[in-house]
Amino acid sequence: MPAIIDLRSDTVTRPSEIMRAAMAAAEVGDDVYGEDPTVNLLEKRAAEMFGREAALFVPTGTMGNQIAIRLHTQPGQEVIAESRAHILDWEMATIAVFSGCLIRAIPTESGILTWKQIEPAIRPASGIHAATGLIEIENTHNLAGGRCTRLEVLEEIWENAKQRKLPLHCDGARIFNAAVALGVDVKTLTRGFDTVMFCLSKGLGAPVGSMLVGSAALMARARIYRKALGGGMRQAGVLAAAGLIALEQGPKRLQEDHANARLLAEALANIEGVSINLKSIETNIVIFRLTEAPLAAGLTAPELSARLKARGVLASAFSRDAIRLVTHLDVSRGNCINAAESLTEEIEADVAAK
Repeated sequence: MPAIIDLRSDTVTRPSEIMRAAMAAAEVGDDVYGEDPTVNLLEKRAAEMFGREAALFVPTGTMGNQIAIRLHTQPGQEVIAESRAHILDWEMATIAVFSGCLIRAIPTESGILTWKQIEPAIRPASGIHAATGLIEIENTHNLAGGRCTRLEVLEEIWENAKQRKLPLHCDGARIFNAAVALGVDVKTLTRGFDTVMFCLSKGLGAPVGSMLVGSAALMARARIYRKALGGGMRQAGVLAAAGLIALEQGPKRLQEDHANARLLAEALANIEGVSINLKSIETNIVIFRLTEAPLAAGLTAPELSARLKARGVLASAFSRDAIRLVTHLDVSRGNCINAAESLTEEIEADVAAK
């Protein structure tokens, strides 16, 4: 059987042999007591890389985001976020359950929030409506096709939020992809945020885990909330060992994923029946839509996804007409060429039949 080409997400990567060896040999202790030396080393290295005082190892990016929201808000407040933000669409309404907050969603065409869009949505403390407690920025933005918020846009947000005394959190699940695409190191790209969450288990290639970075005081409180959410992992050094390798080695090869995503996008742009904005392809995510011709012929995104699966290509359909492809270290350039050929054949066959 030919190998499966899995383009559903960059979370599907498998640990390398080097990671597996490091996991097997990891020195461990009880991390709930702060005694796991490998976890402590990972947290120290993450904090240094982001220019922060401290960091916290968490099982998932969702947990990292939700801890950060709890740190910065009070029950009954609002969190400003883009309308397709991960914390709104993919985190199981935990912001309401755990922090007692709602999201003030701001629709944008590109997925990139600017201060001009944020400012009108800010609400002061009042006896008649919920006050703004936090501004959240997702960088890169998943459902905007992996687009990056540029440093000059962030700097305006940081400056004005500081004047308003509003805290800022970055959902930086793929912040290293943004840093590579923009040519800016992660410390600089996130320096104005009070907290930053980033994933080790996406493009960086670790099997499990994310990091939350911030001040020592915030991370001390974050440990309490991590425990409250069931994230105290005891001898977690076996996971942190893989995370250390991902953190040090993963960013060096992300440009390959970006180039492969561009290859897929350019192939899709040449297919009749596909709508795609090539300008939006900045990192490792490709989102395209089927036009009326294939839809009229009965080819919806879920149907196309099923046909691709039968050919050994896995893709994510997230609406009737939209599909997301994500490149990562377990798909080669040759895999992407083969996937593009399968996409072309399946879509054009339906368009021609109509």
